[in-house]
Order: sequence, then structure tokens, then C-alpha cells
Amino acid sequence: MTHSSKLYIEFTILFIIAPIISFILRDYLAYFFLPFLFLLTLFCVRLLLNDATFKRKRFINLKKHKKQRQRIYQVFFFGAIFTSCFYASLNHDSWFALPINATEQWLWLLVLYPLVSVLPQELIFRTYFFHRYQTIFKHKSMVIWINAAVFSLAHLIYANWIAVTLAFLGGLLFAYTYAKSKSTLACVVEHSIWGIWMFSMGLGQYLDAGIIA
Repeated sequence: MTHSSKLYIEFTILFIIAPIISFILRDYLAYFFLPFLFLLTLFCVRLLLNDATFKRKRFINLKKHKKQRQRIYQVFFFGAIFTSCFYASLNHDSWFALPINATEQWLWLLVLYPLVSVLPQELIFRTYFFHRYQTIFKHKSMVIWINAAVFSLAHLIYANWIAVTLAFLGGLLFAYTYAKSKSTLACVVEHSIWGIWMFSMGLGQYLDAGIIA
């Protein structure tokens, strides 16, 4: 079996079969999601660190992060205005209910969400994915679209089309950022501000399966 064949099999198991099984068994796996995410992150990071071709500076890559920072915040600024107005027109009763009605929970979200949820996701779906499968998905645009697709597939566990759609759009954005920056930090920052914004605005109800989204 060739190395490429092994990578295709690994990709299929980790990013297609596992999310589908998680969706089917979601009622039983809710409490095990975070431990599984943590173990999968350790597995992916270990493989990266043991790979001589992986450049460890990509975990931070502060120089490239700074080059993307202005674009990240500009996209978020205009996107936040649009999503805020759109969501308010549909759900004005629950608009920003979390920070208003559950301030303590919201403050914990600000601290824990980037560390417990975003960082593992970005290490797996961006840093590991892009390095591990760049040899079988050779075109950068193809990698971005496939990455967004499997990222949305992983959100099937929330069992609603809004979570899957948001994950696909976010996946496109975060994958593009990683492709341009080769910086996990840049993706963590971008993913965190968008995720916290969505939760704060009220979309957390679609990203709740008994776990941190």
C-alpha cells in the first residue's frame, strides 16, 4: 500500500466516518466529546512533532499572523454588522440574551471557549489537516474547500442545518486564513472572535449538544 493510499484511508476514517458515527451516536457521546477531542488533538500534535518536514513555527508564526490581522478584523467587523442585523430581524427577543441574562456563564465562555474548543479544532482541522494531506490534495483551493466540507461534517453532531452551514462558512474563512498565514495562532484568534460573537448574539442555541461548540 502506498503512502498516498494510507493518507486517503486515514483521511476517510478521521474526517468522514468518525463524524458520521458521532452524529448517529450523538445522544450517547455528548459527555465524551471533549475528552475525545482532547485525545485526537494529542494524536495529531504528536504526529506533527514527529514529522521532520513539519515546521513547528507554524503553531505561532507571529510574522504571518500580523500580516493577516488587518484582514481578519475587517472581515469580522463587516460580518458582525450584517449577522447582528440579520439575526435581530429574526430573533429580536433572544438578541444578546447570553451576556445580558447569564453574564457569569458568558464570561466563562470568553475564557474557556478559545482554549477548550477552538485551539483543539484549529490544531486538528487546520494545522494537522493542511500539513498531513497537502500531498494528496495538491491544489490550495481544493484543500480549502475540502477542509470546509469536513469541518461542517464534524458539526453534524449538533443535528441542525444552521450549525452545519455556519461551520462550512467558518471553515472556508479559517482554511483561507491558514492557507495564507500558515499560522495556527491566526486561525485560533479568528475562530474565537467569530465563535464568541455567535454565542453572544444568540446562535449558541444551535451549537449546543451538551458540549462546548
